[in-house]
Amino acid sequence: MTTEHAQQSQENAGHSRRRFLAAAGATVTGGAATALWPADSAAAAPSEKRVAVLGGGVSGLSAAHELAERGYAVTVYEYYDALGGKARSMDVPGTAADGRAPLPAEHGFRFFPGFYRNLPDTMRRIPFPGNAGGVHENLRSGTEALFARGSGRPDLHFPLRRVTTPPAPGDITPAWLRDQILSVLDVGTRLPAHEAAYFADRLLVHLTSCDARREDQWEKTPWWDFIRAGEMSAEYQVLLGIGQTRNLVATRAEIASTRTVGRVIIEALLLWGLLGRGVDGDAEIDRVLNAPTSEAWIDPWERCLRSLGVEFVLGTEVREVLYGGGRITGVRVAPREGGPERTVTADHYVSAMPVEHARATWGRALRAADPQLGRCDALKTDWMTGVMFYLRTPTPVVHGHINCLDSPWAVTGIGQSQFWDVRNFSRDYGDGRAHECLSTIISEWDKPGILYGKTARECTKDEIVAELWAQLKDGLNDSGKTTLTDDDRLGWFMDPAVTGLGGPDPRNREQLLVHPTGTLYNRPSARTRVPNFFLAGDYVRTDVDLATMEGANESARRAVNALLDADNSSVERCRVWELFRPPELEPLKRVDEVRHRLGLPNTFDLG
Repeated sequence: MTTEHAQQSQENAGHSRRRFLAAAGATVTGGAATALWPADSAAAAPSEKRVAVLGGGVSGLSAAHELAERGYAVTVYEYYDALGGKARSMDVPGTAADGRAPLPAEHGFRFFPGFYRNLPDTMRRIPFPGNAGGVHENLRSGTEALFARGSGRPDLHFPLRRVTTPPAPGDITPAWLRDQILSVLDVGTRLPAHEAAYFADRLLVHLTSCDARREDQWEKTPWWDFIRAGEMSAEYQVLLGIGQTRNLVATRAEIASTRTVGRVIIEALLLWGLLGRGVDGDAEIDRVLNAPTSEAWIDPWERCLRSLGVEFVLGTEVREVLYGGGRITGVRVAPREGGPERTVTADHYVSAMPVEHARATWGRALRAADPQLGRCDALKTDWMTGVMFYLRTPTPVVHGHINCLDSPWAVTGIGQSQFWDVRNFSRDYGDGRAHECLSTIISEWDKPGILYGKTARECTKDEIVAELWAQLKDGLNDSGKTTLTDDDRLGWFMDPAVTGLGGPDPRNREQLLVHPTGTLYNRPSARTRVPNFFLAGDYVRTDVDLATMEGANESARRAVNALLDADNSSVERCRVWELFRPPELEPLKRVDEVRHRLGLPNTFDLG
């Protein structure tokens, strides 16, 4: 099996997958290819307004979906030759045999927490053969998380089932919450009692802080300082500091915004997720798809959008958003592989590219028209990239995600085939030898590893794979068991967006927005001061306030609503779900609002 794959794996990634789905009996509608330069207005009825969506990732497809359902003529311009952005699957070139599909790969595994509600609403509206609830029915729940420890330390198994008897509304008091947090820490960790108690008290401070304090104080406070990790044990630092930041959202605890970590990861994902409040129906905390992402979600989405009249211009680089006379006048685009530039025009424009690419298309005049665009230059991105290992035997490890807490490269992963209940991995993919895809992610690229003593950025691809495999074995092959063996490994795949490894200038075209303190102040709104220009993407200010697929979808809904307002449209606006706010805590937050205005600390903040 080939172990190093170039950018060509992006090309025509969906074609063999569509052939495979068709052979399996799935209904495939819509064209498989799009003309490179369709006429801008040929498909639009005279009464339709035309919208150019720049980017075909989750935010761009979400915006196209909402707009097309409301009668707009939408054209999506996408850099790659496949849709889905970082969420898409990729075929591993040269691995298909005997009628099977190529081995599936990805930028990194997909994770759909229970607190996602905007994205699941969209997924329910994407038809899928045999599913009354659309592609949403392709989600499967994990039941446990494994916090794997290195060097022989005992692993931590954390159950992810919601409580069977939800608390009555009147039961949720600060004392009750503190007891629940302490119970979880007591069962799932080996922290000293005083450290667990201190962490529980700090969470109470955040839970009862008003919005103003969260935005003024906690947005400026690093998570590391908020939980006083520097004064605590190494176990506390790894589990509650690093494990909740670098391993999950690629942001170091020493600089991560307390508002973001506390509000989204601790409250929405863990606390309210375990209690089943503010979640998507009866969803559990951890959900994944039952097949490779493009098969289970992106390809059906493309077919759905084509049926709604959406057009796609693939393999296209957006060069510049043109501004003049107070409006966007067009967009300069060119074929990604080279060719003549042209200017495309529409009535409205939605920029739905990742921030590091979007801001490069905003010229001086456009930035002057809306200062929030210039502030996007201060937003930070970092590397968070996946490597897939293909194994000879099924290796589920745990029925959920793996977090290698002690790995210097902040490694996370999941054994995927156990969730792909509509697939038989060896029968459906590759040459029949691989029975498992162990999908892993490296979130820390700037710390030395355990094998070569080099950072991931300094390593070649082969060195990264060897180092990553060693760190996985260090976390999983201990306590008298051997989970991973060298003989079991058939091959690997790394996201080809990472290039130049081992050389002087390694690059990653698919980075992740990270959340150091102060990020909130530089995140733009979906509505701009330019009346026909709107922003969508996980960097846009949303209620979820985290670089996620949910944030991308929510931002698209906000962008479409702003566009409808600008158009004086009478059609129904997109519904936007916000993070759960427990009504029981609102009186305490109102008290804290008064204390914050008076310059006093939170009632539970005892230092």
